[in-house]
Amino acid sequence: MALTKKQPCPKKEYQKIGFDLKLSIIDQITNGQISVNHASKLHGISRSSITYWMKKLRSFEQNSKTMSKNQELKKLKERIKERIKELEFVKDFQQIIIADFEVSTNLGFAKKSLPEALYKEVEKKMKDLSKRNGYTNASE
Repeated sequence: MALTKKQPCPKKEYQKIGFDLKLSIIDQITNGQISVNHASKLHGISRSSITYWMKKLRSFEQNSKTMSKNQELKKLKERIKERIKELEFVKDFQQIIIADFEVSTNLGFAKKSLPEALYKEVEKKMKDLSKRNGYTNASE
């Protein structure tokens, strides 16, 4: 029995397929217009190539969604920080107005109507105002 040398299998030359055509094929398959098998025969592409493209596209879409969510979270955090600064400014402004009213009228409405923690902050502002304006007994 003589040994014969095996002939190498001829390699099939593949055509380059553009990204737009890949997307269109995947879109047709996901919309149920054609099957993977039919797309493979129609375009002369292996089924494994088409399923590989579909997996790659899915992972790309998931990564882009994740990146956009991270960017959105960063924007929301920045907006929250800005809003906190605005609210702190408004709070300080209102406390100054209340303190000025208390110092000028000396009626004690703030102590009666505000929560204790908030009144303590207003009281500090009243002391600062009275020092600046030269009043005495501002917290009485």
